Amino acid sequence: MKKRTPVSTIMTKNVITLNHTDNLETAERLFKKNKIRHIPVISGDKIMGMLSFTDLMRISFADAVDENEDEVETMVYNMFTIEQVMAKNLVSVSSTATIKEVAEVLAKQEFHALPVVDNDKLVGIITTTDLINYLLQQF
Repeated sequence: MKKRTPVSTIMTKNVITLNHTDNLETAERLFKKNKIRHIPVISGDKIMGMLSFTDLMRISFADAVDENEDEVETMVYNMFTIEQVMAKNLVSVSSTATIKEVAEVLAKQEFHALPVVDNDKLVGIITTTDLINYLLQQF
């Protein structure tokens, strides 16, 4: 295992994002369609927050519905905006941060994804799943 490998080698570069003006119904559709658990929320090029599928589950009964189902119950979603539900105090890393540095951040924090930001622009996302897959490739 290389000690100085940058996170850019394993991060997701084609990031699915939400605009801060999108609604939670749109968010749930993106989570289910793309089988992902974290979506950065942006305004223009600037990252404003991170929405997780767990955040949606906290405010809805969507977990009682089949994840493959396309129909979304929107009544609860109409009571909240993405900005009210998303995590706002983000920790981000640069694309030059090492995989080890990123793993240390994720191991000490309660979240499972970090936005990768260079010069105030979102360039990727790194998740605990990305780290686990990287470790598995080493064996």
